[in-house]
Amino acid sequence: MQHLHDLTIKRFHQGLLNKEFSALEITQNFFKWIETRDAEVHSYLSTHADQALRQAEAVDLQIARDEVVGELAGVPCAIKDNILIEGLPTTAASKMLEQYTAAYDATVIQKLKAEGAVLLGKTNMDEFAMGSSTENSAFKKTKNPHDLTRVPGGSSGGSAAAVAAHLAVAALGSDTGGSIRQPASFCGVVGLKPTYGAVSRFGVIAMASSLDQIGPITKTVEDSAILFRAIAGQDNLDATSAAVEYGPELITPKLETIRQLTVGIPEEYFVKELDPEIAAHIEKVIHDLESLGIKTKRISLPHTKYALSCYYIVMPAEVSSNLERLEGIRYSPVTGVQRDAHSLADLYRQNRSQGFGDEVKRRIILGTFVLSSGYYDAYYGHAQKVRALIKQDFDQAFKDVDVIITPVAPTRAFKIGEKIDDPLAMYLSDIFTIPVNLAGVPAVSIPVRGVTGLPIGFQLIGRHWREADILGIGQFYEKLHI
Repeated sequence: MQHLHDLTIKRFHQGLLNKEFSALEITQNFFKWIETRDAEVHSYLSTHADQALRQAEAVDLQIARDEVVGELAGVPCAIKDNILIEGLPTTAASKMLEQYTAAYDATVIQKLKAEGAVLLGKTNMDEFAMGSSTENSAFKKTKNPHDLTRVPGGSSGGSAAAVAAHLAVAALGSDTGGSIRQPASFCGVVGLKPTYGAVSRFGVIAMASSLDQIGPITKTVEDSAILFRAIAGQDNLDATSAAVEYGPELITPKLETIRQLTVGIPEEYFVKELDPEIAAHIEKVIHDLESLGIKTKRISLPHTKYALSCYYIVMPAEVSSNLERLEGIRYSPVTGVQRDAHSLADLYRQNRSQGFGDEVKRRIILGTFVLSSGYYDAYYGHAQKVRALIKQDFDQAFKDVDVIITPVAPTRAFKIGEKIDDPLAMYLSDIFTIPVNLAGVPAVSIPVRGVTGLPIGFQLIGRHWREADILGIGQFYEKLHI
């Protein structure tokens, strides 16, 4: 299986065109490796060999006919289980949707199918994307491939672990407060949270609609750019999506262009809670960027310290609203619920009590409270004002710099069970990623090269719609360490 370990999207495409292997052969090998390795990692909730093998055979047929195929043709991909694939289970790792089968494709899935990508299966996650460790799944706990006693991060932990363990060439995740970037950091892979509106959210089970965004998890920054460009674009089925064109510089940046950028270093992200070893590695990354000819500048994002509090008012409020539709009747029955309810309200109460896990209940209760009469202005209204100030901080900073560099998480991957009974400690795992979602700007987590032991990621944050800046810097950073 060593051949699978070397595959990136780019290398796969070149090998396919050179007829070094067929898409069917590689797909079959992936399923063999999943059967072996995923018994330990638990990254997948379900795999779908019949569909995947048909997709691979279709690509091989195109190659045999000398038809032109795109860079994603035949590429084995994993999909987070809150993204709908028609005819396949979509559980969001919750008993509430344990028996639900998707009736249609999410827009991003339509785009991947059009590109000829091979969809291996659905990956594990924190229930309804609520968590930072993938321990909140109703079905299994995913483990970090680098150390099976540690978490892979969350909520897209299954997708990050699948890519890190070579159980997929690439994957899709969703990011509401760091759910792509933090697990990418913990697992030593690349995770991109695009600009809010760059990728359609149609067909994604909503958590917090003003914060959610789909993005790629890959082995290299170049792969992230390739996958992002394939799924980006305006969609009439998502009113928040925007008509922004991403050109060739997204995938093939020029060094002379990158050297014109200035990278900001915000003092608020290098705080005492940050592991000193992580801080030292980020400083080494900064020196590497300076060696490329990129200028750096110390900056301030003064409202950063309020981001966590703001997020945990805005996000639960939207969770409360979005999950109101799930009562265990319309989408799928909740397994194990006794149907002896005395009223409709009693039936709803039984379904939601047994269908939702503790973390989901916690956020629904908090969100319902902050939206309730008498508390709306005191909590939700104030949080939205703070959110505007956080966005203003980024707007102001981007007048002086083009990109901002920060840590992704204050620690490396922590032990399974270490924080599950301490929600506040768990929430602090996302302290450096949450401001990006509140502001709607793009950010990417990139593994720090030369690290021994557990992986460490650094975060590059860009202006709205300027994914090319952060991905361009990331690609040249990777080339320094080839």
